[in-house]
Amino acid sequence: MSLLKVLFCVTGIYVCFLTWGVLQERVSTTPYNKISNNDINESSLKPKHFRHFIFLNTIQSFTASIVALCHLIGTGNKSILKNNFKNPDLLFRYLQVAFLQSVGSPFGYQSLKHIDYPTMILGKSCKLVPVMLMNVLLYRKRFPLYKYIVVFLITLGVSGFMLLQPISEKKRAGGAASNSIYGILLLSVSLLVDGVTNATQDQIFHKYKVTGQQMMLSMNLFGGSLMLGYLLIPWNSELGNAVNFCFEYPAVIKDIMLFSLCGALGQCFIFYALQNFGSFFLVTVTVTRKLFTMLLSVFWFNHQLSFGQWVAVACVFSGIALEAFVKQSEKRRLEKNFEIKEKEKGLSNKNGYYKKQSSSSSEKGSTKIE
Repeated sequence: MSLLKVLFCVTGIYVCFLTWGVLQERVSTTPYNKISNNDINESSLKPKHFRHFIFLNTIQSFTASIVALCHLIGTGNKSILKNNFKNPDLLFRYLQVAFLQSVGSPFGYQSLKHIDYPTMILGKSCKLVPVMLMNVLLYRKRFPLYKYIVVFLITLGVSGFMLLQPISEKKRAGGAASNSIYGILLLSVSLLVDGVTNATQDQIFHKYKVTGQQMMLSMNLFGGSLMLGYLLIPWNSELGNAVNFCFEYPAVIKDIMLFSLCGALGQCFIFYALQNFGSFFLVTVTVTRKLFTMLLSVFWFNHQLSFGQWVAVACVFSGIALEAFVKQSEKRRLEKNFEIKEKEKGLSNKNGYYKKQSSSSSEKGSTKIE
């Protein structure tokens, strides 16, 4: 794992996540105004909020697929692009992951109405657990003991850090007053779907040797098509309402395009990370994002953390350090074994050379005697 590649991925994901989050909040919370016209009544000029999020996600998916397509064509991977849609089994896998991603988010959003804030934080912090669980159950993948310790330390640290962070009344009011079985069930389904999605993505990269941009193109194309199919259902009015909103409030179009482009750029980093480092690395980056953002504010703006939060930070860094130490040890062991094999190969070649020389000398001697 190259340090420069890791820094490149982490920086790109963090920057795009922050920008994408700001744009998402802008689209969902900005009261948009109609363009003033003398023929329009004052009552119809009342600002409105954009509330058509499946339409928004559909636009983002197709934008991301176009960006991935341009990347593949621009890098001269037209042959890879043709082969991407020839394997029926691979296409089914893409469709499976796209479907899971499309249905996973609604479960998560719906669960927020039925669980309290601490449970929501725990749910967001425990995403590594279902990823590991689904890899074991679905694809019979085995992990070394240290991997379980790393997941435990990072999950414990992130959960503790977030739970010990002071919560404003506004944020606390965003969740339900108490948990319900229905809400916990929805949250569990959302986490399990995320786990299946990430585990299947790892399996696709391992089995079919595709590139990150291939998967980005295919998943967004299938995902966007599924959502578009939902929007085209005759009794579903969201598509018509969204298009009318864009005509009546054209200022929203620029925000939707910026949101979609930023999401597409972020996906370039995400799929690059998936291809090179796997889903565990990606989920670790996403679940620790809030923690590292808070640490940056501590050093930049002199914010304070409680003792418990510093202990939680130590847990996270212990997990990351253990992962890095084991990876580095494995790398050194492989390099050492390679050097030993090369030396043995060199010695065997040398011995073979001497044997050849010796046999040729004995042949010459026997010729002279004759």
